[in-house]
Parts: sequence; C-alpha cells; structure tokens
Amino acid sequence: MAALRSLGSLLCLWALRLPALPAGTGAAARGLDVASYRERVRAMFYHAYEHYLESAFPYDELRPLTCDGQDTWGSFSLTLIDALDTLLILGNVSEFQRVVNVLQEGVDFDIDVNASVFETNIRVVGGLLSAHLLSKKAGVEVEVGWPCSGPLLRMAEEAARKLLPAFQTPTGMPYGTVNLLHGVNPGETPVTCTAGIGTFIVEFATLSHLTGDPVFEDVARKALKALWKNRSDIGLVGNHIDVVTAKWVAQDAGIGAGVDSYFEYLVKGAILLQDKELMSMFLEYNKAIKNYTKFDDWYLWVQMYKGTVSMPVFQSLEAYWPGLQSLIGDVDNAMRTFLNYYTVWKQFGGLPEFYNIPQGYTVDKREGYPLRPELIESAMYLYRATRDPTLLELGRDAVESIEKISKVDCGFATIKDLRDHRLDNRMESFFLAETVKYLYLLFDPDNFIHNDGSVFDVVITPYGECILNAGGYVFNTEAHPIDPAALHCCRKRKEEQWEVEDLMREFYSLKKSKKFALKRASDHGEGESAKDPEDTSSEKGGEKRNSRKNSHSLLSCPSQSFNSKLAVLGQVFLDNT
Repeated sequence: MAALRSLGSLLCLWALRLPALPAGTGAAARGLDVASYRERVRAMFYHAYEHYLESAFPYDELRPLTCDGQDTWGSFSLTLIDALDTLLILGNVSEFQRVVNVLQEGVDFDIDVNASVFETNIRVVGGLLSAHLLSKKAGVEVEVGWPCSGPLLRMAEEAARKLLPAFQTPTGMPYGTVNLLHGVNPGETPVTCTAGIGTFIVEFATLSHLTGDPVFEDVARKALKALWKNRSDIGLVGNHIDVVTAKWVAQDAGIGAGVDSYFEYLVKGAILLQDKELMSMFLEYNKAIKNYTKFDDWYLWVQMYKGTVSMPVFQSLEAYWPGLQSLIGDVDNAMRTFLNYYTVWKQFGGLPEFYNIPQGYTVDKREGYPLRPELIESAMYLYRATRDPTLLELGRDAVESIEKISKVDCGFATIKDLRDHRLDNRMESFFLAETVKYLYLLFDPDNFIHNDGSVFDVVITPYGECILNAGGYVFNTEAHPIDPAALHCCRKRKEEQWEVEDLMREFYSLKKSKKFALKRASDHGEGESAKDPEDTSSEKGGEKRNSRKNSHSLLSCPSQSFNSKLAVLGQVFLDNT
C-alpha cells in the first residue's frame, strides 16, 4: 500500500486546519475583522482585474497610470492566465468558465517571440495546469478522460514543448531565453541564473504524469542534478552559471534573487513527488545556508567558495524563506526570520527590493516595491501552522499600504520608491496570481484550498479510480496550486494503478452499512467564497463526492498537533519499509 501511505502522508503534511482559537484570543482580541479584510481583498482583485479587461486585454499586463496595456513576457494575455485560478479561489465560477473559453480561442504559442523560459514556465505552464486540474470543480464540462486529457492540459503541453529546445545543452541546464517559433537563437547568452535552471520540476513533473510523456520530468531532473553536481566544496551554489561550460559566472550565494525558487522547488518537488532525493538535496543546502549565510535570523550573501560576506543586504524576494521553513517543520526559526522581515515592512509600508541590514535603510536604486507577494505568502503558511495573530496583522498592514499607496483609477501601480511613494506605470501579473491570492487565503480559513482531506472527489479515469480535491495543494512559485493526487490519475501501466482503489471500495461498503446520506454538491456562484460544502456527492461524469460530517474520513489525518503532522514527512523520506 505504498501509494496509500504516500496519499496519507500528503494529506497529513498539508492538513493544517487547526482547532479554532479560544474566545478572546488572537485576531478578535486585537480587534482585527478578518471577514472585512477578506472582502477588501476581494474588492482589490476586481478593481485590478476589471481594469485589465477594460484597458489592457489582450496584452500581457496593465499599465495602470495610462490605462492601457503592454506585452512583457511573450504576448500570451498573461494576466488573464495568471488570474484564472484566483477567480475560483474567490468563488467566481462563471468568470472562470468564460476565461477558459477565451484562452482556448485566443492564445497562440506558435509565434515569433523571444520568451523567458523561466517566466513562461511558472506563469503560463503553471497557470494552465492549475486551471486544468481545477476545471471540474469550477463547473467546466470536462472531456472524457479528464484529468488525463483536456484543452488546457494540451495548451500547457504545447507551451512546455516550446521550451524544450532550451534544455539541449551539454550540461542539461537550460538557456534563459528561447524563441517560441525557431528555438534558441544562435547568439543567445549561455549565462543563466540558478533559479532559471532549477524551477521546473513542479510543472514539468505534473505534465509528465498527466500526459504520460517522461521528457518533461526528465529534463527538469537533469537540470536540478546539474546544479547539485556543481555546488561548491562548502555546499553552496552561486547566482549565475554558464550552461554550456558549467562555470559559475556570479559567485554570490544566498537565498534571494537569482537563486530563490531553486530551493523552493527542491522542497515542493519532494512533497509533490514523494521524492527523498530532492528533500535530501535541500536539507544539505539548508545546513550550508545556516552555517555560512545566517546571522541573527537574517540571511546575507556570501562568496560561494569561501563563505565570506559579499553583500550584507536583505532582498524582498528572500521573504518566501519563512514559508518554506514552515513546510519542513522549522516553525520557530521561520517565525523569528519573518518578524525581522516584518520590521522592514513596518518601516516603509512595503519591502524595498534591497535593504542594507547594518545601516537599516534602503539601497540606492533598489527602493521600489512592485507589489511582491513573498512576505504575505510566508504569513499565510505560518498562520496555518501557528494561528499567531501577528501574521494576520501583516495581512492587514499589506491591505492598508497597498490601497493607500498603490491604488489608482485603473488598478494598482508598482511603487517605484517607498521613501516618497512615487509610482511606476506597471502592474505585474503576479499581483493577481500571488499577492491578492495569498492575502485572500490568509483571511479565508475555510477556503477549499485549505481542505483537510475530509472532503474529496473520486474520479473515474481510463486507468482506474483516483482521488482529487482532497487538499494538500502544492503552490508553484507563481502561486498556482497543483493537486498532488492528480499525478496518480493517469498511470499507463496496470501494475502502477493507484492502490487506493481497494480502500475506496472498503469506504463505499462502510458508508452503505452505516447508511450515510448522499446529497448533490451545490455550485459556487459568482461572488461566493469557494468553500467545500458539507455532506455532498455528485455522480455526474463518473465522479462521486464524499464527506462525513462531524467525523474523520478514512483518508483524513487523526487529530494531532501541527509538529506531529509534519513529523509524517520524516516517515515518508526516512522509512525504508
């Protein structure tokens, strides 16, 4: 029952719905109206989204100061793809369905455009995969064979195939840019940042598992292993490397810009794939990072071969790190680092791109805040782990700051300088994909994303039954949630069919003997929060929905403390049975 143990471990790892706080404690005691802030975040989303549709679509991004649009990453209507799963998280199934149709009709990847391999993967491939896996939940009429087939999956595969020529290097590490029509340009620079090499395993492994084509996961793994092979003797990686010669061009080692999502994907890839090798790589890096870059719960930049400090700065992109620490159970260290970063936010009303730690101030020409999500992302993860009301206060401060400083008539503008609040004429697509999404999830503890495994769908595929929507979503680095259970739905060989089928037959038998009532699942209409209903089922399209009120599902975790739940991760990666 290895597959069953993996599923149970995933559910336990991610089921962070903790008991309600006692009356008079936490956010209520501090006067924070969570429901009110949730609705303000919803209003922020629609202010930005509707102005994108009115003024910028079909361009990639909105220019909020001039109320027009621009193409930035490849002419994909990028903001629409990036915002799609956020629509469902906010409960707007009708707009989700409309946008799915728009994308199928209007997005073309067969174009003569030089595109970032990294950005196209995390925003386009990741966004389409997430939307594909959430389509049935959003009421889209899916085709026979879903989730192993479908138009959004085919679009994601087409986009990913356009990126594959970038991986054809002597080292297996990809070029940073590829022409979607012609492949890698002859004069393309071979220098790529570390994150641009190591941030593919989540999307590409998902594609391989859903389509049955191993090429995507294979190239992603080869790139990860090439970086691992070229780490320094003290266990660190630099910032930029030549993908042809494997020579490090920029030798600054840290957890921020140019490196960040490489570490993130080792952890998330390990969770998604139940892969002990990826987790082992991260844990080894984590030791070196603590030994050489950590000072008083800050993380500095050091020379990758010597460990000497090269830049005593905090970068806003590093603020994802406390959230990542929480995923491996290192909550105490995560909170201490988070509180350091939060002091910077309170100093400026946002996180400047660079912050000089000894001087306690911004770095010249790095004073801006483009509405990045990373600190809010960490707050969401840590709040699921601790219920510490300080984390909700960060969410409150983020809403107040963004509305006060960044909101303009046509959306929300990048803050060019946090010192005098000058604005720049750009609204990055990640504002709707990540920043607003993490804020909303921070203030919406009952969202379906936080499902603890007590509600799930059993879907019939050509390869047998599989479970979906049981929770445990793995966010890619653009905050697109991937259902890890979906990776077990499309296995082609009979001996690999998921062993949970036997469990489900037992579950149905038990349910029948105890006369559990089945009710049709209600749809979530526009403007409603997308929360899991109680005791529902639907048999349309071969799907049966199961839940047990006031009782644990056979696939849910027993009641236990947060640290105990995360201890299951140790069993997954250390248990040799």
